[in-house]
Amino acid sequence: MLCLALGWTISIALLCLIQSGDLPHLGVSGIDKYVHFGMHFVYTLLWSYYFSVLHAVATIKKIVFIAISSLLYGILLELAQEYFTTTRHADILDVMANGTGALTALCLIALVLKVRQK
Repeated sequence: MLCLALGWTISIALLCLIQSGDLPHLGVSGIDKYVHFGMHFVYTLLWSYYFSVLHAVATIKKIVFIAISSLLYGILLELAQEYFTTTRHADILDVMANGTGALTALCLIALVLKVRQK
C-alpha cells in the first residue's frame, strides 16, 4: 500500500511539472480542474488507507492532517510550476480544486468511519 500511495504522489508531481504541450488535449473546458480534484481526492484516500492499515485505526484527526498535507503538496507544486517550469504557471483555481478534492475525500472517509462505528 505504501508503494501505491508513494507512486500516486510522484505521479501527481510528474503530471504537474511536465511541459504543458506534452499533456493530452481532451477538448473539454476546465478539465484540468477536474483532474486536480481527482488527483488530490485519490491522494487523500490512499494515504488515509495506508495510515489506517499501519496504525490499525483511522481517526478524523489523522485524516484531516492528510487532507491538509494534500493541499500543501498541491500549493508546493503550483509554486514549482511558476518558478521552475517555462510552460506552466501557478493557478489559484488549481489550488482550490486540489483542496476541494482533499476535502471531499475527508468527508467521505468521515462518513465511512461514522457508519462503521454504528
